[in-house]
Amino acid sequence: MAAAKSKPNPIPSVWARPQREPDQPALSRDVIVREAIAMLDAEGIEALSMRKLGARLNAGATSLYRHVATKDELMELAVDAVAAEIHVPPSDSPDWRAAVTEAAHSFRATALRHPWLSSVLGQAGLAYLGPNLMAFSERLASLFIAIGFPDPSGAIDAVLSYTIGMSTTEAAWLSTVARSGETEAEFIDRLLPAAQQAAADHDHLADSYRDAAVRTADPVKLRDDKFAYALEIVLDGLALRLPD
Repeated sequence: MAAAKSKPNPIPSVWARPQREPDQPALSRDVIVREAIAMLDAEGIEALSMRKLGARLNAGATSLYRHVATKDELMELAVDAVAAEIHVPPSDSPDWRAAVTEAAHSFRATALRHPWLSSVLGQAGLAYLGPNLMAFSERLASLFIAIGFPDPSGAIDAVLSYTIGMSTTEAAWLSTVARSGETEAEFIDRLLPAAQQAAADHDHLADSYRDAAVRTADPVKLRDDKFAYALEIVLDGLALRLPD
């Protein structure tokens, strides 16, 4: 007698199962996700729980679970929702470097508005199945194919890896500054003497930290310039890969 076939495990993604009808007219998946994003922006990933989210929505956690089965699913939905904020220029843009730069800067701006985003992009299950992330990926692919990359995945990975890496570091720094209760300039002024002392026995670092006292007068501009400078290097490398 043949053994009964075991059922395959369900795909661990919110996008792989049907959405339930709401049991409360005022409570829907969209409402839950909007409130979750507000919590994530204000308090970070560690503070988000289904119980706390239910309390903010005046609903029990059981009601939330009818729409979102787990916290992982909630993070998938949150990631996809904020991805709608990222702008990618059309594929027929006349200046490809300007178009890719605009997309990278838009991604960075979104990641800094939502400091938790970059750190969870690789952890949110099959988040790339979400409609907004799929649309973002499609627009990037169209742009890079129009630029001249027949298989655009490598070029896209280069730009996104740089952008996500820098945005993750920058968001973590800004979160540390926010917890201090100081402005970024105030936090740097307080930190700089200790950094200069630690670098005193290292020639190149000592020079860098001496110059930092002048360069950090406008920390926002400094971060913008650093991001733009290294992005230009990435684009220079991609330009060498384009057909003549």
